[in-house]
Amino acid sequence: MTNNNNNKYIYILLLIIPSVLCSLSLFAQNQQDIQLANEYLLKGDKQKAIELYRDLAKSDINIPYIHNNYLSVLLDLGDSEEAHNYMKRLLRKDPENIQYRTDVGIIYARTGELAKADKYFKELIQTYKSNISRIKMIADYLSGKSLAEYSIIALNESRQTVGNPYLFCLELAMLYRIKGEKDKMVQEYLNYVTQNSANIQYVKNVMQALLTKPDELESLEKILYERTQKYPDVDVYSDLLIWVTMQQKNFYASFIQARAYDKRYKKFGERCMEVARVALDNEDYDNAFRSYSYVVKEYPTGPYYLQARLGLVKTREARIKNIFPVNADSVRNLIADYNQFIESYRDNPNAHEAQRSEALLYANYLDEKEKAIELLNNLIENPRASLQIKSKSKLDLGDIYLLKGETWESSLLYSQVEKALKESPLGYEAKLKNAKLFYYRGNFRLAQEHLDILKEATTREIANDAMELSMRIKENIAFDSVGLALKAYAGIELLLYQNKTTDALNELKELREGYVIIPIYDHKIIVSYDWEATLFNAKLGDTIEVAGRAIRRPVSNHTILDDVYWLEANIRMKKGEFDTSLGLLQKILTDYPDDILADDAFFLQGEIYERQLADKDKAMEIYREFLNKFPGSVYAAEARKRFRVLRGDFSDVAQPQL
Repeated sequence: MTNNNNNKYIYILLLIIPSVLCSLSLFAQNQQDIQLANEYLLKGDKQKAIELYRDLAKSDINIPYIHNNYLSVLLDLGDSEEAHNYMKRLLRKDPENIQYRTDVGIIYARTGELAKADKYFKELIQTYKSNISRIKMIADYLSGKSLAEYSIIALNESRQTVGNPYLFCLELAMLYRIKGEKDKMVQEYLNYVTQNSANIQYVKNVMQALLTKPDELESLEKILYERTQKYPDVDVYSDLLIWVTMQQKNFYASFIQARAYDKRYKKFGERCMEVARVALDNEDYDNAFRSYSYVVKEYPTGPYYLQARLGLVKTREARIKNIFPVNADSVRNLIADYNQFIESYRDNPNAHEAQRSEALLYANYLDEKEKAIELLNNLIENPRASLQIKSKSKLDLGDIYLLKGETWESSLLYSQVEKALKESPLGYEAKLKNAKLFYYRGNFRLAQEHLDILKEATTREIANDAMELSMRIKENIAFDSVGLALKAYAGIELLLYQNKTTDALNELKELREGYVIIPIYDHKIIVSYDWEATLFNAKLGDTIEVAGRAIRRPVSNHTILDDVYWLEANIRMKKGEFDTSLGLLQKILTDYPDDILADDAFFLQGEIYERQLADKDKAMEIYREFLNKFPGSVYAAEARKRFRVLRGDFSDVAQPQL
């Protein structure tokens, strides 16, 4: 019996194998024809392609491989009759195939029968509107065919039919974005975020990327006001309203919303502290002071009380440091405030932060570097101080040694922090400081190596600083491989850092006139250039004695002249020489109107008129013109806010006393 069964199976296999081999051979041939047809299509020879596709379509096994291209070529050649016949044949065999059914409407749309297409798509949507998965397939397919309007209809019909107003929020948001209907897009993202408040950061990120124009942010603000009034218990709307007003830099509105949010949700001033920090970073001292003051007054036993008290002193410090020239008596009053805070809350982390600020005031504004070093060393050696505060203090100490001209001590401290806190913001900051140190010394190769790393993996602020310095180095080295002009400029920046303003201005004057000052060591120089031979009446290669400690050497300053104007304009502003500063900024705008510094120069002119000269009308004029000339500038939002403040849009807001 067993032998008979075996013989039977062998007989069946002998019958099947030839058939399988034949099918495989046929499939291989078909694959070659499909590939050839596709190649004809890519080359634009649609007639040859369609002849092959037509033959291939006779076998059902080929349909999945040729369908899209075959139908597309038929429609490109205007053969709607063959296209319809082809689809009828497919639907007879597979009547529930969603793609095939949708393709019938695509044929109507592509051949200009728009009324038929509209009727067909709407009927198809009605057929499947209660089937979420199938309506999603239809919507996705139509969107891919540039028929987003029907995708929107499909998803909205399905949402209404199943009775879930939050269905397809992200899909509809994307479709409205494609259609350019940003208000509807925003509404869908808001619907999405109400389902789960954990989605709020995603929505903020999306809106920050997509809503870039002032009117779009204003529209979002209006929608959020409406929703907060209609749904006062939905906290995400209030959260987003605080966020959008901060995006517009309307920090008074942010404070009002944050105050209400903290009170309603018992946050003890958490959101007001956030508004205060961002307002301070954006130099809106009035609203930073207002927000910190509110937390101090309303939550004296809350978790943010000490931070808010320290924030008040920091806000006064920021304002004093931005009124030029900086008043030494005001700095001493600040130090007294910090001392009072430290004595009241000794060994509290906020007191450690206050001690850092106090040390930097001594070093940078009172020229009492030894006192600053003592305060920072005390912090570094304090066993109760955190690793973070000790590391920050080491960086500060490195900065002070740089002020003193002890660059090796600075580099050692920066390197210690860089090594101890790799892949952290402080570690990156230490690496940037070392890069700047190499730059100051004129070692551009080492500086560039550090900057290349920082451009790739760090925080945005440090990456931007690294990119800016890297571009300056590359731009100037490209035209002057020795980099003499850049070395002189870097040396001037170091002089400024060390508060040697007079020396810096003298060297800037030389560089502006096309010369650099080269120091001479041991009163000797080897004559290497024709201009040196002429200057000293010597031959090339001679070693000669030189009286004095420096010589003037001509250099090409074309690529760095705009930076020279910018640097000197800032120095003159800080010295209170505002007319001279304005003239230098105007030189940038006149001689380099398309330069990267043009919007910086224009905005700084407005700031000088507003904050230093108190010329409200002139400041408004500049901010208005700035918005017309530089609508895409990073300063655009700030210029718009300042213009509105000067115009009196917020004149009913009482100004706090700092």
